[in-house]
Amino acid sequence: MGVYEPEKIKKHICAGLLAHVDAGKTTLSEALLYLAGSIRKLGRVDHRDAFLDTYALERARGITIFSKQAIMRWENMEMTLLDTPGHVDFSAEMERTLRVLDYAVLIISGADGVQGHTETLWKLLEQYHIPVFLFVNKMDQPGTDREERLTELRSCFGDGCFPFDRDTGSEEFYEEISVTDEAALEYYLENGMLPDREICRLIRERKVFPCYFGSALKLEGVEELLKGLGRWTKEPVYPAEFGAKVFKIARDAQGARLTYMKITGGSLRVKTLLNGEKADQLRLYSGAKFEMTEEVFPGMVAAVVGLSETYPGQGLGMEADAPSPVLEPVLNYRICLPEGTDVHQMFLKLRQLEEEEPLLHLVWEERLGEIHAQVMGEIQIEI
Repeated sequence: MGVYEPEKIKKHICAGLLAHVDAGKTTLSEALLYLAGSIRKLGRVDHRDAFLDTYALERARGITIFSKQAIMRWENMEMTLLDTPGHVDFSAEMERTLRVLDYAVLIISGADGVQGHTETLWKLLEQYHIPVFLFVNKMDQPGTDREERLTELRSCFGDGCFPFDRDTGSEEFYEEISVTDEAALEYYLENGMLPDREICRLIRERKVFPCYFGSALKLEGVEELLKGLGRWTKEPVYPAEFGAKVFKIARDAQGARLTYMKITGGSLRVKTLLNGEKADQLRLYSGAKFEMTEEVFPGMVAAVVGLSETYPGQGLGMEADAPSPVLEPVLNYRICLPEGTDVHQMFLKLRQLEEEEPLLHLVWEERLGEIHAQVMGEIQIEI
């Protein structure tokens, strides 16, 4: 993984992978990490050895439940890759991650096309103003048609969807892209081309959505996507004043409380006081492993040990708290405990779980002596 070395890295971006369940999101994350040299062996969801599915439950079920991160390098770019849950029951976990993304890669199954949850994800990405790269996966399956899928993407997501895996230097390419923006069109008419910085701007302003086609399982089209992320992304400009966005609370195997945050300004050093509590450790996670570091810089995602009062959506330093999430739980359940259980003790333990999954909305109904919970769906209940 390597320690952060600013002089060798031209840019650092934070990119998230999003998809409808079974579109091949975790398979794509494996392929990206493998091609970038971050992992030596390709894991598979069905073989239960995917690098980012670090929890036993995820491996047993073959689904991503918690958002995870990996740090990878490609040429002069360092990227924090965040893999998010695809199942609708865990969409709250996915939505919290959106707040810290610079770019998103939305994966669509070439066999199934744009599905219901894919459209929900698209609307959320629009609401959070996140630039999007599209990867149409499983194009090796019989009956998949590239042009048909491109037409569908334009029909669902607008005319800004353009293939970026071929002929990105052709006159036709520049001409098609330039019509999405007045300044770009003016530049193209004067010069007959568009510089990379202009195309990066169109992507950042969500006027253009680069599309790639391939098969993550067979490593087809993945290198083109990786090269595209290297070429067509731009690191945000960060202020000198310290700021950070908390997006997740978790616990390690020893029970230590981890506050995951993205640094959005200045830097954070070990032992710094945050709202009266000391940042005892700064960890850079990649899969289940982590490296300790003395300082984290803007754009980086770190897990901080030593904070007990933090919560997802919290802003630190110059950052304000995030607004309430768009997706809200729809089911309300009473939790039935085994006979003889200390209800108050159990409630305190469940509150720990609520820190990690705030949308559980645990409520103590004093009059009835019952614990109630709000959840997103059946699978979440089982987990």
